[in-house]
Formats: sequence, structure tokens, C-alpha cells
Amino acid sequence: MRTGPQRARLPEDPAGKIIPRVAAARLFSRLRREGKRIVFTNGCFDILHAGHARYLLRAAALGDVLVVGLNGDASVRRLKGEGRPVQKESDRAYLLASLSCVSYVVIFREDTPAALVERVAPHVLVKGGDWKGKEIAGADFVRARGGSVRTIPFLAGRSTTSIIRRAARIGGESG
Repeated sequence: MRTGPQRARLPEDPAGKIIPRVAAARLFSRLRREGKRIVFTNGCFDILHAGHARYLLRAAALGDVLVVGLNGDASVRRLKGEGRPVQKESDRAYLLASLSCVSYVVIFREDTPAALVERVAPHVLVKGGDWKGKEIAGADFVRARGGSVRTIPFLAGRSTTSIIRRAARIGGESG
């Protein structure tokens, strides 16, 4: 019999959901054998905002396991320019992993996640609505394995770039 105050159970450490790339193929192969439907998406997720959260929740609803491929710092810099990312990859990965809808985060260093998509071999590949009609890295691979490629509309008015611009304007007013 337990006496004294009950302690709240702490959630698991989000860092445990950040998977080294070398372990990805083995882990996701095991999950497929267990009958799990794997969903993959990717991005920079430089400043996590409501648009990201809504997008990730909708992506997670398409399967049992949501894997987020996260562009590493050098990759973000090549894609977005100097001054980016605002947050380092380890912090961005930890924030993503702390979301209950995200099952795993895998950091990749290339400009596209094509090689990582092949390692994960998801049932569903998801990108934001701004990719509709554009070539989505890994789409041919996923379709060739019988999977699907989906786009999810963005939440209007939410973007990392717009947040950075607003913050710069506010910072300029106080300086």
C-alpha cells in the first residue's frame, strides 16, 4: 500500500525520439513488420509555430507512426540563406520530438530527403500544400512501393519567414 503524495508521471524524454540516421532502416523495417503504417514528412522547422503543429497533426493522422526528417544546419543555410537557421538542429529536433504527434525525428544533411525516404520506406509521404504540382523528393520511390504521396494545406498567414520579418521590424522599432 502506497502512502504519501502521489507523484505525477513524467512524460518520456523527447530526446529518445531523435533517431540516428544509421539506425533508421532497421527501426522502420521492424515497425513495418509489426503492421505499423509509417508516414514521413520533412522540413527545416526553424521556428516552430501553429502552422507546423497543425500540419504535423494532420500528417500523423494518416498512419500509425510519424517520422519527421529534419534538415541539418548546413542544409538549412544552403536552402534558406545566411542567418538561417535561427535555432540549431539539436534544438529544432528536440522541439519536434516533444510533440506528441511526432513519433521519431531523423536529421539529414543533404538538400533533399530523398536518400532518407529510401531508408525509412514510408507508406505515406507528406509535404505542405505549397508543393502541390512540384516534384517531391522521394515520391517516385514511395509510389513504386505501392505507397501514396499527399499534400496538406498550410495554415494561412503562418510561416517562419513572416515571423522573422515581424521580429526584425519590432526589434528595429525598439532600437
